[in-house]
Amino acid sequence: MGLGGGPVAVRGRWRSAKAAWNGLALLWLETNFRIELAGAALAVAISLVLGRGLVAIALACGLVLSLEAVNTAAERLVDLASPGWSAAAGRVKDLTAGAVLIAACAALAVGLISWL
Repeated sequence: MGLGGGPVAVRGRWRSAKAAWNGLALLWLETNFRIELAGAALAVAISLVLGRGLVAIALACGLVLSLEAVNTAAERLVDLASPGWSAAAGRVKDLTAGAVLIAACAALAVGLISWL
């Protein structure tokens, strides 16, 4: 099966791309995402100045930013499913935030190993 499909398939792909851009716009509203994006830009700049580790840094930063998107989506979904306080809802939010923290620590380790 090819990638064709005519105008209907193109419209479907356009809608998918538009939804992805909308997601990025929503992420921009998140303070943690902006902080992590600034950190990623700094890490890429350091890699460019030092002339090493750029690929590893870019992948590590991409992982952190992607997990932040998953964390944000999970938090919104939990808020929707459990509007009131719930210990279980809090644990879900803590777990997804923990995943971002693990990735951020791993990204820091990648940076230090690449640069030192």
